[in-house]
Amino acid sequence: MKEATATRARILDGALAGFAGTGYGATSLDSLAGGLGLRKQTILHHFGTKEGLLAAVVDRSAAELAEALEQGLARAGPGFARVEEVVRATFRLAARRPELLGLLREVSRLGPPPADRLVEVLDPLVVRAGAFLEEEMAAGRMRRHDPRLLLLSAYSSVIGAATEVEVLRSVGVEPTARTLVRRRAELLAFLRSALVGPSAGAPDPAGAAGVAFQGQAHEAVDQLGVGQARGRPQAGVHGLGGEAGDGVDLVDQ
Repeated sequence: MKEATATRARILDGALAGFAGTGYGATSLDSLAGGLGLRKQTILHHFGTKEGLLAAVVDRSAAELAEALEQGLARAGPGFARVEEVVRATFRLAARRPELLGLLREVSRLGPPPADRLVEVLDPLVVRAGAFLEEEMAAGRMRRHDPRLLLLSAYSSVIGAATEVEVLRSVGVEPTARTLVRRRAELLAFLRSALVGPSAGAPDPAGAAGVAFQGQAHEAVDQLGVGQARGRPQAGVHGLGGEAGDGVDLVDQ
């Protein structure tokens, strides 16, 4: 039983790396089995089909993401501090487990049924986030926005910023821990300006940050609706690796 459980975990780890790194379509069961030193039939024995394997990877990854966010929120204070903690938790994952965020983007690209499965697992957290935003807007601590569009825009902005490692590399910039920290600070400043601003609690269609944020929200709806989210991180950020050191500590701050 223990051996079967360990084998199942190895397959899930390998599939996560493959789906997030090279994409679901480009990751065959034959190549996955070969890389793990297993027979293809072993994978099929545990998961039935490639679609079943993807569903299991999505379930486990979404649960890990939800747990990380829940732990962060439990430490957060009221108001914008909760938004800030969600961003920080996501960037910590980008530093330590980039394949998790890469899978989110791949699932968004694929669309249903894996995207629906991801939404189902994360739905309790999304419902709580929507209720929090409604409460903050009603109390005048945040600008008035459509909560649904707000959540989609925040998702698009945070995941995009946290998984831009390969984009940076494609233009000749080797990302570091400090790169992630700088991007996180820029994103938090943008979110604070758009959500809180100088006149919290009131619509501000003329505000540049508010307009940009609403535009991003509609773009996020379009992207998620047709499954066009792009970009897949294939490795951790330079200087973060898997070892304790300044890189991870810096992102944790």
